[in-house]
Amino acid sequence: MKVMKFGGSSLATAEKFNQVVALIESQQQPLCAVFSAPQGITNDLVVLIELINQQQDLTHQLDLISQQLLTISADCTNLRAEFDVSKSQQQTAGLLDQLRIWAQGCAMIGHCPPKTAAQMLSTGEKFSTLLMATLLRTVHPVTVLDPKLFICTEDDSIEPKVDLVQSTAAFKQKYSALTDLSVMPGFYGASPEGDLITLGRNGSDYSAAVLAVCVAAQACEIWTDVDGIYNVDPRLVAEAQLIEQMSYQEAMELSYFGAKVLHPKTITPLAQHGIQCQIKNTLNPAHPGTLISAETAKQRVVKAISNLSDVAMLNVCGPGMKGMVGMAARVFQAMSEANISVILISQSSSEYSISFCVPGSESQRAIRHLENAFRLELKNGLLEPIACQQNLAIITLIGDRMHQQKGTASRFFSALSHARVNIIAIAQDSSERSISAVVRAKRIDDALVICHQQLFLKKPRIDAFLIGCGTVGRELIQQINKQQNWLQEQNIDLKLVGIANSRQCLLQGDGIDLDDWEAQLQACTEGLSLERLRQFVRDAHLTNPVIIDCTSNQDIAMSYLRYLEANFHVVTANKKANTDRLAYYHQLQAMAAKKQRRFLYETNVGAGLPVIDNLQSLLRAGDELLQFEGILSGSLSFIFGEIHQGLSLSEATLKARDLGYTEPNPAEDLNGLDVARKVLVIAREAGMALELSDIDLQPVVPQALADLTDADEFMAQLPAYDAEFQQLIDRAEDQQQKLRYVAIIQGGQCAVKIQSVAADHPLYEIEAGENALAINTQYYQPKPFIIRGYGAGAAVTAAGLFGDVLRTLSWEQEH
Repeated sequence: MKVMKFGGSSLATAEKFNQVVALIESQQQPLCAVFSAPQGITNDLVVLIELINQQQDLTHQLDLISQQLLTISADCTNLRAEFDVSKSQQQTAGLLDQLRIWAQGCAMIGHCPPKTAAQMLSTGEKFSTLLMATLLRTVHPVTVLDPKLFICTEDDSIEPKVDLVQSTAAFKQKYSALTDLSVMPGFYGASPEGDLITLGRNGSDYSAAVLAVCVAAQACEIWTDVDGIYNVDPRLVAEAQLIEQMSYQEAMELSYFGAKVLHPKTITPLAQHGIQCQIKNTLNPAHPGTLISAETAKQRVVKAISNLSDVAMLNVCGPGMKGMVGMAARVFQAMSEANISVILISQSSSEYSISFCVPGSESQRAIRHLENAFRLELKNGLLEPIACQQNLAIITLIGDRMHQQKGTASRFFSALSHARVNIIAIAQDSSERSISAVVRAKRIDDALVICHQQLFLKKPRIDAFLIGCGTVGRELIQQINKQQNWLQEQNIDLKLVGIANSRQCLLQGDGIDLDDWEAQLQACTEGLSLERLRQFVRDAHLTNPVIIDCTSNQDIAMSYLRYLEANFHVVTANKKANTDRLAYYHQLQAMAAKKQRRFLYETNVGAGLPVIDNLQSLLRAGDELLQFEGILSGSLSFIFGEIHQGLSLSEATLKARDLGYTEPNPAEDLNGLDVARKVLVIAREAGMALELSDIDLQPVVPQALADLTDADEFMAQLPAYDAEFQQLIDRAEDQQQKLRYVAIIQGGQCAVKIQSVAADHPLYEIEAGENALAINTQYYQPKPFIIRGYGAGAAVTAAGLFGDVLRTLSWEQEH
């Protein structure tokens, strides 16, 4: 024997009724089928009762319900040849006539009594069962079971519990012999007084479970519109995974803490009698669904993450709590008398306070009952006023085997920390089958996403916003696109979710198609703003947003502080921020530390060369910078290499410009300011309190030339300086030396100037276009620590940015 229960979404139209009929007929008999009301009908009946209690006109609502049910019945006419449409319409009309009589009677007395409300609310289930019986009888004999005759509840509360022993005995007495196919309306039973009573939320599932016990079924199938139970709400997390098998206890915990597919009351009778439960999809009947039994799947320690929204937390505390026997009992007795369900309890070890969660809609009533129960203690100051926090949610880890795995709770709380979610309260049972945290409701979606990523996908995510679509920005986009397969192999989810130029900003939460980003960006009408990005991050529930600045824009650089404060990581090739006022430099470092965000700028010095990272590593190890000499400009390195190959300064500069090595105006290279900014970054990293104006900057060319802002004018006047510069070249070569444009740190001072170096100098053998740094520290002396390589060009700069972006991964990957 098997029991099949079909939900309202499976019975929304005549066509779906016919699909259910086909499903039932395809099963091996004997079996019993339990039906919910057609989708939306119960809600419409609730509205009808509310209208009665508000003493409003009922005509439209009654007509709406009638139209829906009569339409479904009439639409079944052509679905099955032997369908008795006349009988079906007559039965439906009878149900609707009775509904109108109840509604009009209640309207006359101005309210709807609970017993009458129960009769009215069960109309949809009765309709579904009568219609289904008529459809099935075209081929099979069918017994219609009346749950009011045998489902016996222990009380008449809103969520009554069924007496399984009494119900089983009543069933055997009423239905000693059944046909191979039986049908039954769900959702209701009989009160201790024998009146019809509804069974509460998911009452039809509960009815099916009770029926399964009464008929000693081997299995109970719950048919709905999803393939089964997921390890997290698939409406909130796109990567949610189906759970193939779970234990009764896991299912009860999952349903208790918010899963909509099941109710804990459904699982309890099945677990008590060892009846398997299968969650299946009427739209995809071939799918195996989720099996709930005494066994659990062994593959995963954490089985699921559930969330319960609209929760309030009450706190009963005060000196009168300390050592007073029975205080907790009195707190929860008050909740019991108020018929309020307590969801979660957390008590301080000092016994000073008891915190517990209740449904948000019940919070004010809970406060009133507590104030009444403890009125004397409150009056005499033994208790503080009852505190209540609203707009909370509970996120819970569930799994039978969590107690066998060390560190599960630690990983859970670490994930919440990475999601930047503040934990208000914690609760955990002794078996560690469930671990719950109370958080603010507005952060629950972020908490679910990051917990699922860390505990199930184990796939860190980076949500990158790229600003600046020039040479470096384009190259970085190309590199990210090219490396997607490698990133997937490394189990890293890196998506460009934003691309902005000076006028437009393209945003896509699931990642931009990088094969077509330019056309998409051009179609955008809005520009970049921090507030727009912040709203986008909230709406898309991004948990690891990263700003990548590929510009040299001063305004953007001066926005880093606000980006960090808004919980963005910042990765930049733009030197303007780190070389602005020293106070701003320190503010950026402090804000990054405060917000636990990464502020990364390896490409500020040496493009893709690991300069900053190596220097920081030495300083963290207790080293101290003694002296620094470096060639920090790839363009000037190329120019100075060419002049020793026989070209004049102007010829070498023209060649470098034509090859794209310099700025559009080469004066911006030869004035040395870019090198000065780079050496200032190094000095500040080493702890020197210097401003840009403190650097002894000697440009390659006379200051009058260096100050020219027109590129053509600069190139036209540069040859006039060739002869004077040639004298510097000749003097160096006469001494078997070479000219280098060098940044120097020594004795707490910085200088940028032309320097003649001998063959034994670390910078002598540098190839044209290379960057090189010679770092003398306490650990590296007298021989310096050398970093050398090509440090100019879009490819190496983009690669350096790419490396920094990967350093923003929100947690260490497991190996």
